[in-house]
Amino acid sequence: MGPWLGIILAALCFECRGEDKVIQPSGDVVAAEGDTVTLDCTFQSSTNSPYIFWYKQDGTSGPKFILSCNPFSPVKKENEFMERFSSTLNSTTKSAPLKIQKLQLSDSAVYYCALRPTVARTSRTVHKNLHAHDTLNSSH
Repeated sequence: MGPWLGIILAALCFECRGEDKVIQPSGDVVAAEGDTVTLDCTFQSSTNSPYIFWYKQDGTSGPKFILSCNPFSPVKKENEFMERFSSTLNSTTKSAPLKIQKLQLSDSAVYYCALRPTVARTSRTVHKNLHAHDTLNSSH
């Protein structure tokens, strides 16, 4: 069995109204190299067409876009995350968990789940709701 990994999960809300929010469980997610993990992300939204975004931040740079999903369009992913990262937005359960397969040490990071309702606004303010964190840390 390979080294242990840990994941931090954080919540963000882009251009959200008071009733819109991302809800995530607290605590670390720990897994072994090669395992599959699923990071939970549930949300409340005032629109029937929200967008969920997943980002990865490894401590050496700002958050890096992984993917976005919405109930009416295909998932959009960055090339480096095509093979092992996936998510599907479920409108019924209001969730969009991120699944990471074949974990690698390079997956140790903070993972952000973000919500953006489909509302036209000029502001790009990011409101951080850091109620929950799941950290993916490597240890030997």
